[in-house]
Amino acid sequence: MPDSNLGSGGSHLLAYVKPWLSWSDQLLPLINRGLVVKDRAAAMEFLSHVNYYRFSGYCLAFERTRHEFMPHTTFEQVRSAYDFDRALRDLVTEALEMIEVDVRTTISHYFGKRHGAFGHIDPANFFASAPSQYKHKRSDFNHANWHGTLRREADRSQEKFIEHFKNTYVGFPDLPVWMATEIMSFGSISRMYQGLLREDGRVIAHRYGVQPLFLASWLHHLVYVRNVCAHHSRLWDRVWAVKPDLPPLPNWSAPLLPNNEHIFVTLLILRHMLKRCLGIALWDTDWKARVQALLNSPPIAANAHVRMGLSKNWSLHPLWM
Repeated sequence: MPDSNLGSGGSHLLAYVKPWLSWSDQLLPLINRGLVVKDRAAAMEFLSHVNYYRFSGYCLAFERTRHEFMPHTTFEQVRSAYDFDRALRDLVTEALEMIEVDVRTTISHYFGKRHGAFGHIDPANFFASAPSQYKHKRSDFNHANWHGTLRREADRSQEKFIEHFKNTYVGFPDLPVWMATEIMSFGSISRMYQGLLREDGRVIAHRYGVQPLFLASWLHHLVYVRNVCAHHSRLWDRVWAVKPDLPPLPNWSAPLLPNNEHIFVTLLILRHMLKRCLGIALWDTDWKARVQALLNSPPIAANAHVRMGLSKNWSLHPLWM
């Protein structure tokens, strides 16, 4: 008989035998690793709301070595990091909504004018495969796959305007582009931009003051960040799995921007794009102030600003200002 503990690669795997733990028992390994828990009842109550493995992710920033807390680290400090992250995630989600709506509108308005109501159905209005300057760590644009996904999204939609079109006009589930962009996922919008003809991509990118290859990368990154937020996952000290490509300019380079793998680069991209959405100027000013106020009170963890990728005097960064 083959060894049931051997993985497909031949490595030896272990059977999972860890038992179910009560809230009280979940506290014990944290305490044994050096976490100070002053109010056990309150800590157990919090763990009954926030899964242990979600909470343990926030412990990482407070550890000296793996599973060893910095001296005098308290449960309340880790919980404060969780609360900070939740507030940050809410602010990022707000900005992502504004940008997603703006990108949907910009693409549908321009594309419809240039190619007509059903121009998106014709693969001739897209690159057969994305040219090299549009590639950014994902597969080439495939019109047939993208169009198939869009038709399925239309079929699933419960929007009244979709139901009206279906019951009134021929052609469903194909929709006019200005309807289709409203029911596309953000990922589908990002892929659509990736496949646009070069001139179309330039016009859309001009609105956001960036070259097309960077806007394509930014949209791909923002879709990823949106998914992180949608799953309520840890944001503040996360190292991005999908990093945005950046213009080779001082504002997007060290020392003004230490790296492209933490939340600060995302906040700068959001700010850069939001400033070009003139219809929400007052909201953008308020959003910037709220983000700044939050980041001025970071978690009490070693190198908290570094963990977020913040530069020295980050609030004076030209792109943020």
